[in-house]
Amino acid sequence: MTRRLTAHLFYSVNGVAESPNLWQFDAFGPEEGQMMGRAISGGTDVVIGRKLWQEWSQYWPNADASDPFGQFINPVRKHVVSRTLSGTLGWNIAVIDSDPAAYVARLKQEGAGDILLVGGIETTRSLFLAGVVDALTLTVHPVATPEGRRLFDESVPVTRLRLIDSAITSAGNAVLTYALRD
Repeated sequence: MTRRLTAHLFYSVNGVAESPNLWQFDAFGPEEGQMMGRAISGGTDVVIGRKLWQEWSQYWPNADASDPFGQFINPVRKHVVSRTLSGTLGWNIAVIDSDPAAYVARLKQEGAGDILLVGGIETTRSLFLAGVVDALTLTVHPVATPEGRRLFDESVPVTRLRLIDSAITSAGNAVLTYALRD
């Protein structure tokens, strides 16, 4: 059985995905928290880009043990996309130092449970465009921000998507889940 790989990014209405902690604060309510809880509940593996892994590896291993995300992210096996990391890294890490799409395609064929792509804009972009991401959820916050990197920037060719789910939260977020269109 093939495992599912899902990704979830917070997004501004003008397409910024970078540093949502700087602009989502007043549009993240209980519904968004519940949605994130459901998203991580079946995850047994995480794929993450090197930069985000470096940030999280400094914070989450030492975070309050009662934090629900900490309870998830600390024990789960993490697959870090990197050409520069090596050696024993701890925090339950496997380094993806070869073709990430091929690695993830193999990972989807082994084990059980969902695989969550938790970030890195470039990592998410490349794996989604390679067709190995089964579902990409964008939580679009009702905010425009003047700067920040975008998931679908000028490097992305015209790419057709298929909407597979949608919802509007009481905080005014549009939660849109897409797959690549055949």
